[in-house]
Amino acid sequence: MGAGKGVWLQRPRGEATPGGTQLLGLVPSAAHDEIDHSADDEKEDEHVHGYPQRPKGIRNRQSAVLPGIISVMQSLILIPEGRPWRVLGLMSGTSADGVDAVVIEVEPEAFLAGQPFRGLRGHLASTYPADLRERVLAAASNRLDPAGICILQRQLGDHHAHAARELCDHLGMSPDLASLHGQTVQHQPAQGASLQLADPYVLAEALGCPVVWDLRRRDLALGGQGAPLVPLAERWLHGAEPWLALNLGGIANLAAWDGAQTSAWDTGPGMSLLDLAARLWLDLSFDPDGDAASGLVDEALLARWLAHPYFQRLPPKSTGREVFGAEWLRTEQAALEALPLPDRLATLAAFTAASVALEARRLRPWPPQTRGLVSGGGAGHRRLRRELSLRLPLPLADDLAFPSGAREAISWALLGAASALGLPGNLPSVTGASKAAALGSWVWP
Repeated sequence: MGAGKGVWLQRPRGEATPGGTQLLGLVPSAAHDEIDHSADDEKEDEHVHGYPQRPKGIRNRQSAVLPGIISVMQSLILIPEGRPWRVLGLMSGTSADGVDAVVIEVEPEAFLAGQPFRGLRGHLASTYPADLRERVLAAASNRLDPAGICILQRQLGDHHAHAARELCDHLGMSPDLASLHGQTVQHQPAQGASLQLADPYVLAEALGCPVVWDLRRRDLALGGQGAPLVPLAERWLHGAEPWLALNLGGIANLAAWDGAQTSAWDTGPGMSLLDLAARLWLDLSFDPDGDAASGLVDEALLARWLAHPYFQRLPPKSTGREVFGAEWLRTEQAALEALPLPDRLATLAAFTAASVALEARRLRPWPPQTRGLVSGGGAGHRRLRRELSLRLPLPLADDLAFPSGAREAISWALLGAASALGLPGNLPSVTGASKAAALGSWVWP
């Protein structure tokens, strides 16, 4: 497991002060010797381990140099012998409410067996201040000019760097490398473009370690959607038995492993519309428990929304606030305001649940004993969970393996470690890319 006992730091969403910090213990990975990989798995590059032969660049465990990035740069990133790598991951989701920072332990040679994750050392959830979140939402809805976007890149870099530094200081350690997602403000896969903001140079200077960032654009350059990228990491975390994982962030996405192949795509809105509705009609940044969504669902309105062209398209596909965001809500505002407020929110919750159920039909029949798991900020929205239980035949259990908000940051840290080894981080069958490839660009301290 590496040295010593770890902690994670959990700051409740909505609290920007460090007073809500909570110290907890190390989260180990599943027992690796209980995962059986068949011979067929070893033949397929998208099965559990993902890598059928020893990739060029992985060196003996005794090497003190992180291999596989650029040979002339290898001397810049020394990894101490005798312990797993300490990798920091930073994730800012489409909910645009803050950043989750994690430090995990990774065994580099275990990528070959699909078991690189060794444990979670720490987690910190850092909420955006209200003015920063407003600028992020403005950028996502095309209300920020180029100068504003330029400044926002630095401001988000500062926020990410502060969160990362705070976590590392509490842990009393320094990471060997960091993997930065950044804040998505535009995702235009039909145009081969996606933009995540957060200055990686600020992070590299704050941590004193190499930083990999901008992972999505390599997949886009290869003709892919640039999303979702976490399914490969989910395979490393969940193991070999069939599972279906629903993440309810700003945009909802499904990832599933049926024992033979991985499927994953964005299903449509997650919490994006519900959060915008809370701002508009409740004067709240979000309705955390969904108690205000206590009314009746307008089924006619719901049926019209489900006729949206996105739900007619086959995967690979991805979406964002450009489709299910502020402009969508402005278009539907008059129809919603004809309803009592509790009905408006209930119908929006039903829209997320019904679109998940509609898209999940593409995966049926589910293999016997398929585990259904749910995570993300929307997992605590009681009305949304009720609608999911009514509309989705597969029961969903809370994914309690990690603290709320940590899972995607853990996945991003694993993808960063894979990039450091020159290993692919995308699944072409999921994103539509022409080939699997190592992802991201590197920044040096």
